[in-house]
Amino acid sequence: MLWRRVTAVYAALVGLFALGVCRLYLAAGNTAYAARAAGQSAVTIEMPARRGNFYDCGGQLLTGLSERWQALCLPGEDSYVRLYDAASPEGQAELYRRRNAASPFLLTVERKAAGLYAWPTARRYCAAPLCQHLIGYLDGEGRGAAGLEAALDGVLAGSGGHDTVTCAVTGRGTLVEGTEPAYTAAPFDGAGVQLTISRAVQRAAEGVAAETMTSGCILVLDVETAEVRASVSLPGYDPEKVADSLDAAGSPLVDRTLAAYAAGSVFKPVVAAAALEAGLDGLWVDCPGYTEVDGQVFRCASGTAHGQVDLAAALEKSCNGYFIRLGQVVGAERLLAAARALGFGQRTAVAGALHGAAGALPKEDTLAQAGQLANFSFGQGELLVTPLQVAGMMNAIAAGGVWRAPSFVLGTVDEASGAVLETAARPAARRAVSEQTAARLQALLAGVVSGEGATGRQAAPVHGSAAGKSGTAQTGQFTPDGQEKMNLWFAGFCPADDPQYTVVVMQDGQTAPAYSSAAIFGQVCEALWLLEQ
Repeated sequence: MLWRRVTAVYAALVGLFALGVCRLYLAAGNTAYAARAAGQSAVTIEMPARRGNFYDCGGQLLTGLSERWQALCLPGEDSYVRLYDAASPEGQAELYRRRNAASPFLLTVERKAAGLYAWPTARRYCAAPLCQHLIGYLDGEGRGAAGLEAALDGVLAGSGGHDTVTCAVTGRGTLVEGTEPAYTAAPFDGAGVQLTISRAVQRAAEGVAAETMTSGCILVLDVETAEVRASVSLPGYDPEKVADSLDAAGSPLVDRTLAAYAAGSVFKPVVAAAALEAGLDGLWVDCPGYTEVDGQVFRCASGTAHGQVDLAAALEKSCNGYFIRLGQVVGAERLLAAARALGFGQRTAVAGALHGAAGALPKEDTLAQAGQLANFSFGQGELLVTPLQVAGMMNAIAAGGVWRAPSFVLGTVDEASGAVLETAARPAARRAVSEQTAARLQALLAGVVSGEGATGRQAAPVHGSAAGKSGTAQTGQFTPDGQEKMNLWFAGFCPADDPQYTVVVMQDGQTAPAYSSAAIFGQVCEALWLLEQ
Protein backbone atom coordinates (compact mmCIF):
# COMPACT_ATOMS: atom_id res chain seq x y z
CA MET A 1 0.00 0.00 0.00
CA LEU A 2 2.82 2.39 0.94
CA TRP A 3 4.59 1.58 -2.31
CA ARG A 4 1.48 2.49 -4.27
CA ARG A 5 1.20 5.83 -2.47
CA VAL A 6 4.85 6.65 -3.12
CA THR A 7 4.42 5.68 -6.78
CA ALA A 8 1.32 7.91 -7.10
CA VAL A 9 3.05 10.92 -5.55
CA TYR A 10 6.09 10.39 -7.78
CA ALA A 11 3.88 10.14 -10.85
CA ALA A 12 2.10 13.38 -9.89
CA LEU A 13 5.39 15.22 -9.45
CA VAL A 14 6.64 13.97 -12.80
CA GLY A 15 3.38 15.14 -14.42
CA LEU A 16 3.65 18.60 -12.89
CA PHE A 17 7.28 18.84 -14.05
CA ALA A 18 6.29 17.83 -17.55
CA LEU A 19 3.52 20.40 -17.56
CA GLY A 20 5.99 23.10 -16.50
CA VAL A 21 8.41 22.08 -19.25
CA CYS A 22 5.57 22.24 -21.81
CA ARG A 23 4.56 25.70 -20.66
CA LEU A 24 8.14 26.91 -20.92
CA TYR A 25 8.33 25.44 -24.41
CA LEU A 26 5.10 27.14 -25.44
CA ALA A 27 6.27 30.42 -23.97
CA ALA A 28 9.53 30.18 -25.92
CA GLY A 29 7.68 29.54 -29.19
CA ASN A 30 4.70 31.86 -28.67
CA THR A 31 5.07 35.68 -28.93
CA ALA A 32 2.20 36.37 -26.56
CA TYR A 33 3.69 34.19 -23.81
CA ALA A 34 7.13 35.64 -24.46
CA ALA A 35 5.71 39.17 -24.29
CA ARG A 36 4.22 38.62 -20.88
CA ALA A 37 7.45 37.13 -19.67
CA ALA A 38 9.34 40.23 -20.86
CA GLY A 39 6.79 42.74 -19.56
CA GLN A 40 5.41 43.42 -23.08
CA SER A 41 2.54 45.81 -23.77
CA ALA A 42 0.77 47.03 -26.87
CA VAL A 43 1.11 50.76 -27.62
CA THR A 44 -1.31 52.36 -30.09
CA ILE A 45 -0.40 55.76 -31.54
CA GLU A 46 -2.81 57.95 -33.49
CA MET A 47 -1.80 59.41 -36.84
CA PRO A 48 -2.87 63.02 -37.59
CA ALA A 49 -6.60 63.19 -38.25
CA ARG A 50 -7.62 62.59 -41.84
CA ARG A 51 -9.26 65.56 -43.52
CA GLY A 52 -10.75 66.37 -46.89
CA ASN A 53 -8.80 68.70 -49.17
CA PHE A 54 -9.77 71.90 -50.93
CA TYR A 55 -9.79 71.89 -54.75
CA ASP A 56 -9.91 74.72 -57.25
CA CYS A 57 -12.59 75.20 -59.90
CA GLY A 58 -10.70 72.88 -62.27
CA GLY A 59 -10.18 70.10 -59.73
CA GLN A 60 -6.58 70.97 -58.83
CA LEU A 61 -5.51 70.65 -55.22
CA LEU A 62 -5.28 73.79 -53.09
CA THR A 63 -4.23 71.86 -49.97
CA GLY A 64 -2.32 68.61 -49.58
CA LEU A 65 -0.03 69.28 -52.55
CA SER A 66 3.09 67.80 -50.98
CA GLU A 67 4.03 64.88 -48.76
CA ARG A 68 5.38 64.54 -45.26
CA TRP A 69 6.21 61.50 -43.17
CA GLN A 70 5.16 60.31 -39.75
CA ALA A 71 8.28 58.55 -38.46
CA LEU A 72 8.20 56.11 -35.55
CA CYS A 73 10.67 57.15 -32.87
CA LEU A 74 11.62 54.30 -30.53
CA PRO A 75 13.43 54.76 -27.22
CA GLY A 76 17.16 54.57 -27.72
CA GLU A 77 20.00 56.64 -29.15
CA ASP A 78 19.92 55.05 -32.63
CA SER A 79 16.39 56.18 -33.47
CA TYR A 80 17.05 59.65 -32.09
CA VAL A 81 20.22 60.15 -34.17
CA ARG A 82 18.67 58.91 -37.42
CA LEU A 83 15.63 61.15 -37.11
CA TYR A 84 17.44 64.31 -36.06
CA ASP A 85 18.73 65.29 -39.52
CA ALA A 86 15.35 64.62 -41.14
CA ALA A 87 13.42 66.73 -38.63
CA SER A 88 12.57 70.41 -38.78
CA PRO A 89 13.91 72.71 -36.04
CA GLU A 90 10.61 72.23 -34.21
CA GLY A 91 10.92 68.47 -34.64
CA GLN A 92 14.48 68.51 -33.37
CA ALA A 93 13.31 70.39 -30.29
CA GLU A 94 10.60 67.78 -29.75
CA LEU A 95 13.18 65.00 -30.07
CA TYR A 96 15.26 66.67 -27.40
CA ARG A 97 12.27 67.10 -25.07
CA ARG A 98 11.28 63.47 -25.47
CA ARG A 99 14.78 61.98 -25.49
CA ASN A 100 14.01 59.99 -22.33
CA ALA A 101 10.57 58.79 -23.50
CA ALA A 102 9.75 55.27 -22.35
CA SER A 103 7.43 54.41 -25.25
CA PRO A 104 7.33 54.99 -29.02
CA PHE A 105 5.93 58.18 -30.53
CA LEU A 106 5.44 59.65 -34.01
CA LEU A 107 7.44 62.60 -35.31
CA THR A 108 6.61 64.65 -38.42
CA VAL A 109 9.59 64.77 -40.80
CA GLU A 110 10.01 66.22 -44.28
CA ARG A 111 11.78 63.14 -45.70
CA LYS A 112 11.88 59.47 -44.86
CA ALA A 113 14.90 58.46 -42.78
CA ALA A 114 16.60 55.24 -43.89
CA GLY A 115 16.15 52.22 -41.69
CA LEU A 116 13.19 53.58 -39.72
CA TYR A 117 9.47 52.99 -39.87
CA ALA A 118 7.60 55.90 -41.46
CA TRP A 119 4.24 56.46 -43.16
CA PRO A 120 3.39 59.21 -45.68
CA THR A 121 0.82 61.91 -44.91
CA ALA A 122 -0.20 64.98 -46.89
CA ARG A 123 1.26 68.32 -45.87
CA ARG A 124 -1.85 70.41 -45.37
CA TYR A 125 -0.48 73.76 -46.56
CA CYS A 126 2.11 74.73 -49.16
CA ALA A 127 5.50 76.04 -48.11
CA ALA A 128 4.36 79.24 -49.86
CA PRO A 129 0.76 79.23 -48.54
CA LEU A 130 -1.94 79.27 -51.19
CA CYS A 131 -5.14 81.25 -50.63
CA GLN A 132 -4.31 81.22 -46.93
CA HIS A 133 -6.81 83.77 -45.56
CA LEU A 134 -9.81 82.30 -47.35
CA ILE A 135 -8.90 78.70 -46.53
CA GLY A 136 -7.84 79.51 -42.96
CA TYR A 137 -5.97 77.25 -40.56
CA LEU A 138 -6.36 74.39 -38.04
CA ASP A 139 -6.03 74.33 -34.27
CA GLY A 140 -3.67 72.08 -32.32
CA GLU A 141 -6.18 69.22 -32.49
CA GLY A 142 -6.41 69.37 -36.27
CA ARG A 143 -9.87 70.97 -36.36
CA GLY A 144 -10.79 74.07 -38.34
CA ALA A 145 -10.08 77.28 -36.43
CA ALA A 146 -10.52 80.03 -39.05
CA GLY A 147 -11.70 80.66 -42.61
CA LEU A 148 -13.25 77.86 -44.63
CA GLU A 149 -11.40 75.30 -42.50
CA ALA A 150 -13.67 76.35 -39.62
CA ALA A 151 -16.81 77.07 -41.65
CA LEU A 152 -16.73 73.64 -43.34
CA ASP A 153 -15.03 71.67 -40.56
CA GLY A 154 -17.81 69.09 -40.27
CA VAL A 155 -17.70 68.36 -44.01
CA LEU A 156 -13.91 68.13 -44.20
CA ALA A 157 -13.33 66.15 -41.00
CA GLY A 158 -16.36 63.85 -41.06
CA SER A 159 -16.48 61.83 -37.85
CA GLY A 160 -12.82 62.66 -37.22
CA GLY A 161 -11.37 59.15 -37.32
CA HIS A 162 -7.61 58.60 -36.97
CA ASP A 163 -5.47 55.93 -38.59
CA THR A 164 -3.34 54.20 -35.97
CA VAL A 165 0.02 52.49 -35.54
CA THR A 166 0.17 49.69 -32.96
CA CYS A 167 3.48 48.46 -31.57
CA ALA A 168 4.22 45.46 -29.35
CA VAL A 169 6.90 46.78 -27.01
CA THR A 170 9.02 45.48 -24.20
CA GLY A 171 9.23 47.02 -20.78
CA ARG A 172 12.01 49.25 -22.14
CA GLY A 173 9.72 50.59 -24.88
CA THR A 174 11.53 48.84 -27.74
CA LEU A 175 9.80 46.61 -30.27
CA VAL A 176 9.46 42.99 -29.25
CA GLU A 177 11.93 41.01 -31.32
CA GLY A 178 10.36 39.55 -34.42
CA THR A 179 7.45 42.02 -34.47
CA GLU A 180 6.70 45.06 -36.64
CA PRO A 181 4.38 48.03 -36.15
CA ALA A 182 0.83 47.40 -37.43
CA TYR A 183 -0.80 50.25 -39.42
CA THR A 184 -4.61 50.33 -39.26
CA ALA A 185 -6.60 52.63 -41.55
CA ALA A 186 -9.77 54.05 -40.00
CA PRO A 187 -12.97 54.52 -42.04
CA PHE A 188 -13.19 58.08 -43.39
CA ASP A 189 -16.50 59.80 -44.05
CA GLY A 190 -15.26 63.34 -44.66
CA ALA A 191 -15.25 64.93 -48.12
CA GLY A 192 -13.26 67.28 -50.27
CA VAL A 193 -14.55 70.78 -51.05
CA GLN A 194 -14.30 72.35 -54.49
CA LEU A 195 -13.96 76.12 -54.51
CA THR A 196 -14.54 78.70 -57.25
CA ILE A 197 -10.89 79.74 -56.91
CA SER A 198 -8.61 79.18 -59.92
CA ARG A 199 -5.18 78.05 -58.75
CA ALA A 200 -3.48 79.77 -61.71
CA VAL A 201 -5.32 83.07 -61.19
CA GLN A 202 -4.77 82.90 -57.43
CA ARG A 203 -1.03 82.36 -57.82
CA ALA A 204 -0.83 85.19 -60.36
CA ALA A 205 -2.66 87.60 -58.05
CA GLU A 206 -0.52 86.52 -55.09
CA GLY A 207 2.59 87.13 -57.18
CA VAL A 208 1.49 90.66 -58.08
CA ALA A 209 0.56 91.40 -54.46
CA ALA A 210 3.89 90.14 -53.12
CA GLU A 211 5.79 92.46 -55.48
CA THR A 212 3.67 95.58 -55.03
CA MET A 213 1.80 95.68 -51.69
CA THR A 214 2.49 95.54 -47.98
CA SER A 215 -1.08 95.70 -46.68
CA GLY A 216 -4.34 95.24 -48.55
CA CYS A 217 -6.11 92.78 -50.77
CA ILE A 218 -6.91 91.72 -54.33
CA LEU A 219 -10.10 90.06 -55.55
CA VAL A 220 -10.75 88.62 -59.02
CA LEU A 221 -14.27 87.56 -60.06
CA ASP A 222 -15.63 85.85 -63.15
CA VAL A 223 -18.05 88.42 -64.59
CA GLU A 224 -20.69 85.99 -65.86
CA THR A 225 -21.08 84.01 -62.62
CA ALA A 226 -19.59 86.32 -59.93
CA GLU A 227 -17.52 83.33 -58.82
CA VAL A 228 -14.36 84.41 -56.99
CA ARG A 229 -11.28 83.25 -58.92
CA ALA A 230 -8.70 84.82 -56.60
CA SER A 231 -8.77 86.13 -53.04
CA VAL A 232 -5.54 87.61 -51.68
CA SER A 233 -4.96 89.40 -48.37
CA LEU A 234 -1.75 90.96 -47.04
CA PRO A 235 0.18 90.79 -44.81
CA GLY A 236 0.23 87.02 -44.83
CA TYR A 237 0.93 84.48 -42.11
CA ASP A 238 2.18 80.92 -41.79
CA PRO A 239 -0.84 78.65 -41.16
CA GLU A 240 1.47 76.15 -39.46
CA LYS A 241 2.80 78.82 -37.02
CA VAL A 242 -0.26 80.91 -36.32
CA ALA A 243 0.92 81.86 -32.83
CA ASP A 244 3.77 83.87 -34.37
CA SER A 245 1.20 86.20 -35.98
CA LEU A 246 -1.23 86.73 -33.09
CA ASP A 247 0.40 89.98 -31.96
CA ALA A 248 2.26 90.83 -35.15
CA ALA A 249 2.09 94.32 -36.63
CA GLY A 250 -0.42 94.83 -39.43
CA SER A 251 -2.96 92.25 -38.16
CA PRO A 252 -1.91 89.50 -40.59
CA LEU A 253 -4.71 87.14 -39.50
CA VAL A 254 -7.41 89.54 -40.76
CA ASP A 255 -8.91 88.62 -44.14
CA ARG A 256 -9.09 92.09 -45.63
CA THR A 257 -11.37 90.99 -48.48
CA LEU A 258 -14.17 90.49 -45.92
CA ALA A 259 -13.49 93.42 -43.57
CA ALA A 260 -15.13 96.87 -43.80
CA TYR A 261 -13.24 100.04 -44.74
CA ALA A 262 -13.85 103.65 -45.67
CA ALA A 263 -14.60 103.73 -49.40
CA GLY A 264 -13.90 107.13 -50.91
CA SER A 265 -14.41 107.72 -54.62
CA VAL A 266 -14.65 104.04 -55.54
CA PHE A 267 -18.29 104.49 -54.41
CA LYS A 268 -18.99 107.18 -57.04
CA PRO A 269 -20.24 104.66 -59.66
CA VAL A 270 -23.14 103.94 -57.28
CA VAL A 271 -24.08 107.62 -57.22
CA ALA A 272 -23.74 107.73 -61.02
CA ALA A 273 -25.96 104.65 -61.32
CA ALA A 274 -28.68 106.27 -59.19
CA ALA A 275 -28.54 109.40 -61.36
CA LEU A 276 -28.70 107.44 -64.62
CA GLU A 277 -31.62 105.33 -63.40
CA ALA A 278 -33.50 108.52 -62.47
CA GLY A 279 -32.61 110.27 -65.76
CA LEU A 280 -30.71 112.96 -63.86
CA ASP A 281 -27.33 112.57 -65.57
CA GLY A 282 -27.39 115.82 -67.56
CA LEU A 283 -25.89 117.89 -64.78
CA TRP A 284 -22.98 120.29 -65.46
CA VAL A 285 -20.97 121.83 -62.64
CA ASP A 286 -18.28 124.51 -62.61
CA CYS A 287 -15.68 123.16 -60.13
CA PRO A 288 -13.30 125.70 -58.51
CA GLY A 289 -11.59 122.90 -56.55
CA TYR A 290 -13.89 123.05 -53.53
CA THR A 291 -17.56 123.05 -52.61
CA GLU A 292 -19.16 124.70 -49.58
CA VAL A 293 -22.19 123.06 -47.97
CA ASP A 294 -23.80 124.66 -44.90
CA GLY A 295 -20.55 126.38 -44.02
CA GLN A 296 -18.46 123.22 -44.43
CA VAL A 297 -15.83 123.18 -47.18
CA PHE A 298 -15.27 119.98 -49.19
CA ARG A 299 -12.23 119.93 -51.46
CA CYS A 300 -11.29 117.95 -54.52
CA ALA A 301 -7.99 116.06 -54.35
CA SER A 302 -5.14 118.57 -53.88
CA GLY A 303 -7.69 121.34 -54.25
CA THR A 304 -7.56 120.96 -58.05
CA ALA A 305 -10.05 123.14 -59.94
CA HIS A 306 -11.69 121.01 -62.64
CA GLY A 307 -13.69 123.78 -64.34
CA GLN A 308 -16.81 122.81 -66.28
CA VAL A 309 -17.48 119.08 -65.84
CA ASP A 310 -20.27 116.70 -66.77
CA LEU A 311 -20.72 113.15 -65.46
CA ALA A 312 -18.04 111.68 -67.74
CA ALA A 313 -15.46 114.31 -66.85
CA ALA A 314 -16.37 114.13 -63.16
CA LEU A 315 -15.65 110.40 -63.11
CA GLU A 316 -12.44 110.75 -65.10
CA LYS A 317 -11.15 113.54 -62.86
CA SER A 318 -12.83 112.19 -59.68
CA CYS A 319 -14.40 115.57 -58.96
CA ASN A 320 -15.87 115.60 -55.45
CA GLY A 321 -17.72 118.85 -56.03
CA TYR A 322 -19.64 117.41 -58.96
CA PHE A 323 -20.74 114.34 -57.02
CA ILE A 324 -21.79 116.42 -54.02
CA ARG A 325 -24.05 118.42 -56.33
CA LEU A 326 -25.25 115.23 -58.07
CA GLY A 327 -26.10 113.67 -54.71
CA GLN A 328 -28.20 116.71 -53.84
CA VAL A 329 -30.07 116.42 -57.13
CA VAL A 330 -30.64 112.65 -56.87
CA GLY A 331 -31.54 112.69 -53.17
CA ALA A 332 -30.79 110.43 -50.21
CA GLU A 333 -33.63 107.98 -50.86
CA ARG A 334 -32.49 107.12 -54.39
CA LEU A 335 -28.83 106.94 -53.34
CA LEU A 336 -29.56 104.49 -50.53
CA ALA A 337 -31.81 102.38 -52.79
CA ALA A 338 -29.05 102.14 -55.41
CA ALA A 339 -26.48 101.21 -52.77
CA ARG A 340 -28.68 98.44 -51.36
CA ALA A 341 -29.52 97.12 -54.83
CA LEU A 342 -25.78 96.85 -55.54
CA GLY A 343 -25.13 94.84 -52.37
CA PHE A 344 -23.98 97.41 -49.80
CA GLY A 345 -25.15 97.39 -46.19
CA GLN A 346 -25.64 93.61 -46.07
CA ARG A 347 -23.43 90.68 -45.16
CA THR A 348 -22.10 88.50 -47.97
CA ALA A 349 -22.29 84.77 -47.31
CA VAL A 350 -19.08 82.83 -47.92
CA ALA A 351 -19.80 79.37 -46.46
CA GLY A 352 -21.45 78.11 -43.28
CA ALA A 353 -21.05 80.73 -40.57
CA LEU A 354 -18.38 82.63 -42.52
CA HIS A 355 -19.59 85.97 -43.89
CA GLY A 356 -18.18 89.19 -45.19
CA ALA A 357 -18.94 92.17 -42.94
CA ALA A 358 -22.11 94.14 -43.61
CA GLY A 359 -20.27 97.44 -43.57
CA ALA A 360 -22.44 100.50 -42.87
CA LEU A 361 -24.87 102.65 -44.80
CA PRO A 362 -25.98 105.92 -43.19
CA LYS A 363 -29.65 106.13 -42.25
CA GLU A 364 -31.95 108.35 -44.29
CA ASP A 365 -32.51 110.74 -41.39
CA THR A 366 -28.73 111.11 -41.06
CA LEU A 367 -28.56 112.05 -44.72
CA ALA A 368 -31.17 114.74 -44.09
CA GLN A 369 -28.19 116.74 -42.85
CA ALA A 370 -26.66 118.47 -45.87
CA GLY A 371 -23.08 117.81 -44.75
CA GLN A 372 -23.71 114.09 -44.28
CA LEU A 373 -25.33 113.81 -47.71
CA ALA A 374 -22.34 115.62 -49.22
CA ASN A 375 -19.91 113.18 -47.57
CA PHE A 376 -21.95 110.16 -48.66
CA SER A 377 -22.08 111.39 -52.27
CA PHE A 378 -18.34 110.92 -52.69
CA GLY A 379 -17.95 107.85 -50.49
CA GLN A 380 -17.05 109.35 -47.10
CA GLY A 381 -18.89 109.95 -43.84
CA GLU A 382 -20.52 106.96 -42.12
CA LEU A 383 -20.19 104.74 -45.19
CA LEU A 384 -18.15 101.55 -44.73
CA VAL A 385 -17.77 98.88 -47.41
CA THR A 386 -15.91 95.60 -47.87
CA PRO A 387 -13.73 94.87 -50.90
CA LEU A 388 -16.07 91.94 -51.58
CA GLN A 389 -19.06 94.32 -51.72
CA VAL A 390 -17.17 96.65 -54.06
CA ALA A 391 -16.39 93.62 -56.25
CA GLY A 392 -20.09 92.71 -56.34
CA MET A 393 -21.04 96.27 -57.30
CA MET A 394 -18.47 96.54 -60.08
CA ASN A 395 -19.32 93.04 -61.31
CA ALA A 396 -22.98 94.02 -61.66
CA ILE A 397 -21.98 96.91 -63.93
CA ALA A 398 -19.74 94.60 -65.98
CA ALA A 399 -22.50 91.96 -66.19
CA GLY A 400 -25.08 94.27 -67.78
CA GLY A 401 -26.75 95.44 -64.58
CA VAL A 402 -27.39 92.04 -62.94
CA TRP A 403 -26.09 91.76 -59.37
CA ARG A 404 -25.00 88.38 -58.10
CA ALA A 405 -23.54 87.72 -54.67
CA PRO A 406 -19.87 86.76 -55.09
CA SER A 407 -19.53 83.03 -54.38
CA PHE A 408 -16.66 80.85 -53.19
CA VAL A 409 -17.88 77.22 -53.00
CA LEU A 410 -18.91 74.94 -55.88
CA GLY A 411 -19.68 71.80 -53.86
CA THR A 412 -18.30 68.70 -52.17
CA VAL A 413 -16.50 65.78 -53.79
CA ASP A 414 -15.69 62.18 -52.97
CA GLU A 415 -11.90 62.23 -53.01
CA ALA A 416 -11.59 58.52 -53.70
CA SER A 417 -13.71 58.54 -56.87
CA GLY A 418 -13.76 62.21 -57.79
CA ALA A 419 -17.56 62.11 -57.92
CA VAL A 420 -19.52 65.23 -56.99
CA LEU A 421 -21.41 64.60 -53.74
CA GLU A 422 -23.33 67.86 -53.48
CA THR A 423 -23.46 71.00 -55.59
CA ALA A 424 -23.67 74.31 -53.75
CA ALA A 425 -26.74 76.40 -54.46
CA ARG A 426 -25.99 79.26 -56.82
CA PRO A 427 -26.66 82.71 -55.35
CA ALA A 428 -29.82 84.33 -56.63
CA ALA A 429 -29.39 87.02 -59.27
CA ARG A 430 -31.33 90.28 -59.37
CA ARG A 431 -31.40 93.24 -61.69
CA ALA A 432 -29.77 96.15 -59.90
CA VAL A 433 -29.75 98.65 -62.78
CA SER A 434 -31.06 98.58 -66.34
CA GLU A 435 -29.00 97.29 -69.24
CA GLN A 436 -28.86 100.82 -70.61
CA THR A 437 -27.50 102.20 -67.34
CA ALA A 438 -24.92 99.40 -67.10
CA ALA A 439 -23.78 100.01 -70.70
CA ARG A 440 -23.42 103.74 -70.05
CA LEU A 441 -21.46 103.10 -66.85
CA GLN A 442 -19.16 100.67 -68.68
CA ALA A 443 -18.33 103.37 -71.21
CA LEU A 444 -17.86 106.03 -68.52
CA LEU A 445 -15.54 103.80 -66.48
CA ALA A 446 -13.54 102.93 -69.59
CA GLY A 447 -12.92 106.67 -69.94
CA VAL A 448 -11.49 106.76 -66.41
CA VAL A 449 -8.66 104.49 -67.64
CA SER A 450 -8.25 105.67 -71.24
CA GLY A 451 -9.25 109.35 -71.04
CA GLU A 452 -6.64 112.05 -71.50
CA GLY A 453 -5.58 113.22 -68.03
CA ALA A 454 -7.93 110.73 -66.32
CA THR A 455 -7.12 109.58 -62.80
CA GLY A 456 -7.04 105.89 -63.73
CA ARG A 457 -4.54 105.84 -66.58
CA GLN A 458 -2.09 103.72 -64.56
CA ALA A 459 -4.74 100.97 -64.51
CA ALA A 460 -4.32 100.30 -68.24
CA PRO A 461 -2.70 96.89 -68.88
CA VAL A 462 0.01 96.52 -71.51
CA HIS A 463 -2.27 94.26 -73.54
CA GLY A 464 -6.01 94.65 -73.90
CA SER A 465 -8.16 97.25 -72.17
CA ALA A 466 -9.73 97.91 -68.80
CA ALA A 467 -12.30 100.12 -67.09
CA GLY A 468 -12.75 101.14 -63.48
CA LYS A 469 -12.65 103.74 -60.72
CA SER A 470 -10.07 104.79 -58.17
CA GLY A 471 -10.71 105.83 -54.60
CA THR A 472 -8.72 107.54 -51.84
CA ALA A 473 -10.54 107.28 -48.54
CA GLN A 474 -9.70 109.22 -45.41
CA THR A 475 -9.54 107.02 -42.31
CA GLY A 476 -9.14 109.50 -39.45
CA GLN A 477 -6.03 107.58 -38.36
CA PHE A 478 -2.64 109.27 -38.30
CA THR A 479 1.03 108.35 -38.12
CA PRO A 480 3.13 109.71 -35.23
CA ASP A 481 4.35 112.53 -37.50
CA GLY A 482 0.79 113.61 -38.32
CA GLN A 483 0.22 112.05 -41.76
CA GLU A 484 -3.27 110.66 -42.26
CA LYS A 485 -3.47 107.01 -43.29
CA MET A 486 -5.52 106.42 -46.42
CA ASN A 487 -7.34 103.48 -47.98
CA LEU A 488 -6.38 103.38 -51.65
CA TRP A 489 -8.74 101.62 -54.06
CA PHE A 490 -9.07 100.70 -57.68
CA ALA A 491 -12.00 98.59 -58.84
CA GLY A 492 -12.98 97.70 -62.38
CA PHE A 493 -13.13 95.04 -65.08
CA CYS A 494 -11.29 93.83 -68.15
CA PRO A 495 -11.41 93.87 -71.10
CA ALA A 496 -13.36 97.14 -71.16
CA ASP A 497 -15.40 96.26 -74.27
CA ASP A 498 -16.12 92.62 -73.35
CA PRO A 499 -15.78 92.19 -69.57
CA GLN A 500 -14.53 88.78 -68.46
CA TYR A 501 -13.02 89.56 -65.06
CA THR A 502 -13.84 91.99 -62.28
CA VAL A 503 -10.80 93.08 -60.25
CA VAL A 504 -10.64 94.97 -56.96
CA VAL A 505 -7.41 96.25 -55.38
CA MET A 506 -7.40 97.88 -51.95
CA GLN A 507 -4.40 99.07 -49.93
CA ASP A 508 -5.32 100.01 -46.37
CA GLY A 509 -3.67 102.42 -43.96
CA GLN A 510 -1.25 103.89 -46.50
CA THR A 511 0.68 107.14 -46.60
CA ALA A 512 3.19 106.64 -49.43
CA PRO A 513 2.77 103.22 -51.11
CA ALA A 514 5.36 101.95 -53.58
CA TYR A 515 2.65 101.40 -56.22
CA SER A 516 -0.74 102.99 -56.75
CA SER A 517 -3.73 100.68 -56.55
CA ALA A 518 -4.45 101.58 -60.19
CA ALA A 519 -0.99 100.35 -61.22
CA ILE A 520 -1.49 97.11 -59.26
CA PHE A 521 -4.89 96.67 -60.93
CA GLY A 522 -3.18 97.06 -64.32
CA GLN A 523 -0.64 94.36 -63.44
CA VAL A 524 -3.40 91.97 -62.40
CA CYS A 525 -5.25 92.58 -65.68
CA GLU A 526 -2.03 91.98 -67.60
CA ALA A 527 -1.50 88.69 -65.74
CA LEU A 528 -5.07 87.63 -66.59
CA TRP A 529 -4.42 88.44 -70.26
CA LEU A 530 -1.24 86.32 -70.21
CA LEU A 531 -3.08 83.38 -68.63
CA GLU A 532 -5.59 83.47 -71.48
CA GLN A 533 -2.89 83.21 -74.18
